[in-house]
Amino acid sequence: MLIVQKYGGTSVGNTDRIKNVAARVAKYRTQGDQVVVVVSAMSGVTDNLIKLAKEIMPLPNEREMDVLLATGEQQTIALTAMALHALNVPAVSLTGAQAGIVTDVVHTKARIHNITPKKVHELLKQGNVVIVAGFQGETPEGQITTLGRGGSDLTAIALAAALKANLCQIYTDVDGVYTADPRIVPTAKKLQEISYDEMLELASLGAKVMQSRSVEFAKKFGVVFEVRSSLNNNPGTIVKEETKSMEGVVVRGVSLDKNQAKVTLVGVPDKPGVAARIFKALGDAAVNVDMIVQNVSHGSPDKVGATDLSFTMDKPDLLKAQKVIDRLKKEIGLRDVITAEKIGKLSIVGVGMKSHTGVAGKLFETLAREGVNIDMISTSEIKISVVIDLAKGEAAMKAVHAAFIG
Repeated sequence: MLIVQKYGGTSVGNTDRIKNVAARVAKYRTQGDQVVVVVSAMSGVTDNLIKLAKEIMPLPNEREMDVLLATGEQQTIALTAMALHALNVPAVSLTGAQAGIVTDVVHTKARIHNITPKKVHELLKQGNVVIVAGFQGETPEGQITTLGRGGSDLTAIALAAALKANLCQIYTDVDGVYTADPRIVPTAKKLQEISYDEMLELASLGAKVMQSRSVEFAKKFGVVFEVRSSLNNNPGTIVKEETKSMEGVVVRGVSLDKNQAKVTLVGVPDKPGVAARIFKALGDAAVNVDMIVQNVSHGSPDKVGATDLSFTMDKPDLLKAQKVIDRLKKEIGLRDVITAEKIGKLSIVGVGMKSHTGVAGKLFETLAREGVNIDMISTSEIKISVVIDLAKGEAAMKAVHAAFIG
């Protein structure tokens, strides 16, 4: 059997944990399995590299950031190979580029274009465990790229698809996918299974177990994967295609994304093409806009034909967004720009929402009881998200989980 296993930063957080990973991998190999291991940087390493870069300059060149950040995973692949060698298990480490991972040219958020895992197949055939650096690849011109936060999950699932692996396991520091973050909501329950769509929503809404692009990729290529802990042998959560039985559960999970920022443009001229110019410029700057709300302007009453436009994004993109808006401010004729970082996005997710009514009313009623004001609302067929004050986020999350899940 060919197995792809991914180990996150806490799973390889120190040399003892790396040795534990090696022992787990060795056990699979003694059963006769071929194993490809994808690893993240050791916990804290990527953050420390970012900190070092920002000590040099506040907004470092993105190409050089990729060169810098890619070194984090390279440390781990070499150490993991050494840990396997210490157990007399043949193992070879490969960077993303050596493993044949080719990406587009968007530095710090590259997308995988294709994988040619010829080298991986060769090394497996020779009897090696192959250890691949997650989170990275290279452009067709040979430039090092990184795939954005959580990109190691994407590496593992893309490799599982390219290698036609029998099994893909995502090892992390939690037992599986929970109905909420158990560190915030102690009553959260572990799920035995979850659909791609539910997992996709939870991942994109700030649940830290998986990164959304990884789940998109798994859904597109039909890669069934298991999220499980590297610290014990408990069965995890299987992520797969939606089944009829899944619709019986109205809300599968509750998430809170604390990594959000909001920009409000006050007094935007209300005429065709203005919003297009704003969001095209943000898109060109690789700022991923999430929720958008437009209202009649609350500015001075004499400003006829003006609107206020609010939108959210990941907090790290706020500086880039501000630069874009500053450039457009005079050109478009904005009266003011207001930014907010102390916000959270609280969401409920479940495929059962398609066939159950009254979910939104119950959510809003629960938040009202907690004295939580709703700033923005966004919905889809299987999700409701609200932007709220970050200071009330955790209390709101607990209340909503109790109301819907128990």
